[in-house]
Amino acid sequence: MNIDDKTRTISAVKAKAPTTLAIRWSDGTRVELDLAETLRDKAFKPLRNSAAFGRVRVGEWGHSVEWQGGAELSAEALWLETLSATGHRDTRDFLEWRLRHGLSLTKTAEALGLSRRMVAYYSNGEKPVPKPILLACKGWEVSNAA
Repeated sequence: MNIDDKTRTISAVKAKAPTTLAIRWSDGTRVELDLAETLRDKAFKPLRNSAAFGRVRVGEWGHSVEWQGGAELSAEALWLETLSATGHRDTRDFLEWRLRHGLSLTKTAEALGLSRRMVAYYSNGEKPVPKPILLACKGWEVSNAA
């Protein structure tokens, strides 16, 4: 995320068998994320062992979760999963679009003809992202393709 976004960090994490993490975010959001799909990746093979998976801890400054042996998931990636798990797919799509193009709140506002405040509301999930805005993002992407 960009520096002008609301910064969320991971406050607490606990493993729940066999592949679920219970996460508490700094803004109070709580979620249980099933990471079964993520653990299929060979980089996470050691975590398929429930004892190893259970030794999860919050990473430095709350910007990740980590396990012994170096496996780590970023707070940014886990926040995107949290958005989907909590029924905010629209916010996830909008935020992924912004991140993919490296757009700040101000640059996003300029690109879409919105106020910076409204972009912040959409990015933080404080307001649902209307379908016409998501379509405008796709149109912007097509018209700005190199």
